[in-house]
Amino acid sequence: MKANTVLPARREAVTLRTDDGLALVGELSLPLGRAPRATVVLLHPLPTHGGMMDSHLYRKAAWRLPALADLAVLRFNTRGTASEAGRSEGAFDHAVGERLDVAAALAFAVERGLPSVWLVGWSFGTDLALMYGCAPVVRGAVLISPPLRWSTGDHLRAWARSGKPVVCLVPEFDTYLPPAQARRRFGADVPTADVIDFPGAKHLMVGQAEEVLDAIASAVVPEVPTPLPRTWSGPHEQRQVVIATS
Repeated sequence: MKANTVLPARREAVTLRTDDGLALVGELSLPLGRAPRATVVLLHPLPTHGGMMDSHLYRKAAWRLPALADLAVLRFNTRGTASEAGRSEGAFDHAVGERLDVAAALAFAVERGLPSVWLVGWSFGTDLALMYGCAPVVRGAVLISPPLRWSTGDHLRAWARSGKPVVCLVPEFDTYLPPAQARRRFGADVPTADVIDFPGAKHLMVGQAEEVLDAIASAVVPEVPTPLPRTWSGPHEQRQVVIATS
């Protein structure tokens, strides 16, 4: 499959409503013609550095995982963040007001009756997952390139007490938290966390999308064989995304 291959799914533009009155732009992608096995709620990288719901791993997750792994994929722009789908209301709040954005996404998942909800955070999104995502509805978390910038040991220990699985995908050459350091930090506070090395990778996981999607599927729906298919002979389309800036 090419990088811009879009596989079949039921895709719906959605609006998430926060408790402080903001409307957040989002999209829900569901398997076509069958119920999802589980759900991933995607929390994007830092919007002040280009992160958004269309960041490359997340658009590929929404384009492929419903068809390849029977997953429901909810992605959205946190407050003040823009993408091709539009700009969410509000302004970036340095991981403070974003607590309400995470809550709005989880409330939407509950309202829609989406099954087996997992959080998938990437960079800044991993801090949001660790700080605000250890909620009763959440089954576990997959953390891609976690910098542990805003989240603290208290947040990590809350996940440890919950018993919920935490899977960390750590690039070999991450400038924020490389694998050895990640093992020390998570090992101290979440000893059950599964830290997975990504050899040759850097923080943004460029060139690693297929392997990241495999790791997400393995954590969330272990009954689905991985690696996921690399080819697709059925209906599909090719799409170019207009990259917006926040």
